[in-house]
Amino acid sequence: MALITRRALLTSAGAGFLVSASGGAYAGLIEPSLMLATTEYRLTPPGWPADLPLTIAVISDTHVCEPYVPMARVKRIVETVNRLKPDLIVHLGDHEGSYHVASSLFDPTEWAAAYADLSAPLGLYTILGNHDWWHHARSIRSALDGAKIRVMENEAELIEHRGRRFWLAGLGDQIAHWLGRGSFRGVDDLPGTLAQLKTDDPALLLIHEPDIFDEVPARVSLTLAGHTHGGQIYIPGIRNPFIPANYSGRFRYGHVVEDDRHLIISGGIGMSSWPVRFGVPPEIVIVKLGNEPAVA
Repeated sequence: MALITRRALLTSAGAGFLVSASGGAYAGLIEPSLMLATTEYRLTPPGWPADLPLTIAVISDTHVCEPYVPMARVKRIVETVNRLKPDLIVHLGDHEGSYHVASSLFDPTEWAAAYADLSAPLGLYTILGNHDWWHHARSIRSALDGAKIRVMENEAELIEHRGRRFWLAGLGDQIAHWLGRGSFRGVDDLPGTLAQLKTDDPALLLIHEPDIFDEVPARVSLTLAGHTHGGQIYIPGIRNPFIPANYSGRFRYGHVVEDDRHLIISGGIGMSSWPVRFGVPPEIVIVKLGNEPAVA
């Protein structure tokens, strides 16, 4: 009798579950549409002062659309983030739904108005993702501007917090323009963005696609990325079809540390390509930097 390996067992069980009626309902409805996790990271990366506590709420890849991320779900996301009382809120792009999974899209002014209810002392900042660029970049940017949400594109801003300062930089999308046959042209300018860091205050960087992390210098204390949706389907031991091969599994999801440089990749909220999530529920990420002062 042939030996059944653990990997083969997981592959068979995972595939069987996904094609079963209950598994299909879970992956196509329950996990993507009804679940909303909060994932917390606590760290003090190099260059970030231990005595400068900062709580960041990270929203990414909402892909707002019917039926998976309707306006009621957007409002739930806003309410959940506000209950967490972050100092700063960032959105890492891909605001609008993908045509592969959407039965209908919303006017961007609707979800931008809902975002405007997000509340944090240091405000809400966002970048645009590839789906924002590929379809309705002009109307999406206009809606965000109209809701007074700061859109960053190869820009850096010095922010004051607790009597100190830090830089927040946002990079333009790396695959903004589809040229056909799997070829893209980005609007990203990493050297130009980092050149704006005119002081030695600590720096945070917002990016959509995580692969440019290889080029991010140690000058940046923490990079925040989205885009991957955590793979959308995660079954241990099975190669994920949603993750580009050149990522080599490094940039699927979570906290990545390489050469003492730190990257956190959000699993995001919505979906593209296939309307399923399995093993990577939609999430809001909370990043807590530095150490909270001891209570006397």
